[in-house]
Amino acid sequence: MTVEHSGGGDPDRSLRLLWRDRLAEPEPARGRKPRLSLAGIVATAIRVADADGLSAASMHRVAKELGAGTMTLYSYVPAKDELIDLMVDEALGEFGLPGPGEPRPEGWRAQVGLYSERTREAYRRHPWLRQVSMTRPALGPSVIRRQEYLLSTIAGIGLTHRQMAAAAASIATFVESNAAVEADTAYLERVTGQSTDTWWHQRQVFWDEYFDQAASPTIVEVWENGGFELDARDAAAEAYDFGLNRLLDGIEALVARGKPDGLPRAGAQLP
Repeated sequence: MTVEHSGGGDPDRSLRLLWRDRLAEPEPARGRKPRLSLAGIVATAIRVADADGLSAASMHRVAKELGAGTMTLYSYVPAKDELIDLMVDEALGEFGLPGPGEPRPEGWRAQVGLYSERTREAYRRHPWLRQVSMTRPALGPSVIRRQEYLLSTIAGIGLTHRQMAAAAASIATFVESNAAVEADTAYLERVTGQSTDTWWHQRQVFWDEYFDQAASPTIVEVWENGGFELDARDAAAEAYDFGLNRLLDGIEALVARGKPDGLPRAGAQLP
């Protein structure tokens, strides 16, 4: 699977495109008056990637879908790197999160839960997101809004500002990594026509002829006591809920212990 990277475009060009609404500038164009829109180009690229994967959303393919020449697209988007930034920001922005002062769930854990579910929904709808490394993020409106929301969920619970940044990064990494795995599993089942459970059943011979029980006694113990009794989908859901909740438990326990590092806290203590 080919992996693309967000944030790889020219900074000035990418940021001007991502924040075009705030700048209130006309869409870039050369020569004749353009007959396409940047929003339409991004929407078409996303539609192609949803159907055929990220690699299919080339400048040539998108132009063809729009009935335009490839060079016409370059009047709007300078390169594929900038197009990927626009696609990522648009896809993540489809599932909005509350901004400052807007209604949100009661309690910080429920607010993190909303971030989690909206992220997973984005990856389910746009499985190509799993093919984009966001180590260097596209600094668009949706990406910044998501970061603001996530930090705000843990503001005022008793963490220092540095702990807030670390906690938000840990939550985002867990959620996005697992959302990508979930999307990849769904993609494999779709393109192979084979469920994950069927894949495992076809490899029963491994357990019968190759698996060494004496060398793996803990696996045997967990198996014999029902640790692996769920089907693949339910096991993945349980593992996700378990992992996220234990991560939040750890943050809560840190706050309950008091201020361990002598740094000023951000906001009030947990009740």
